[in-house]
Amino acid sequence: MTRDQIVEHFEQAVAAAPGVERKGKANPYTSANGHMFSQINKDDQLGIRLPKSRQKELLDRYGAGPFKSYGATMRDYICLTDEMLKTPGLTTVLLEEGLAFVAAMPPGGKKK
Repeated sequence: MTRDQIVEHFEQAVAAAPGVERKGKANPYTSANGHMFSQINKDDQLGIRLPKSRQKELLDRYGAGPFKSYGATMRDYICLTDEMLKTPGLTTVLLEEGLAFVAAMPPGGKKK
């Protein structure tokens, strides 16, 4: 997929996921409770932050691997494969799961 296609796919999934709001201009992302839980990196890949058990399921089923942004492996993120992006409704479900995952964490944000 091209960057424009991935951004469009992301925007549609965000619009369909209750409580999820797109942020960022050049590099779209979502966040809640002071934690990011999805983003499109400069390599035009979509990553979503999920619990370890869900990451394993997606690795086993789709071959989803770690997600990198600016060369750093993002903790608890998986990189969505083309097959995952083409599975109707999956990105929306994963965004909802990512939101629930970070909502259960202690509030994040800048440390003083």
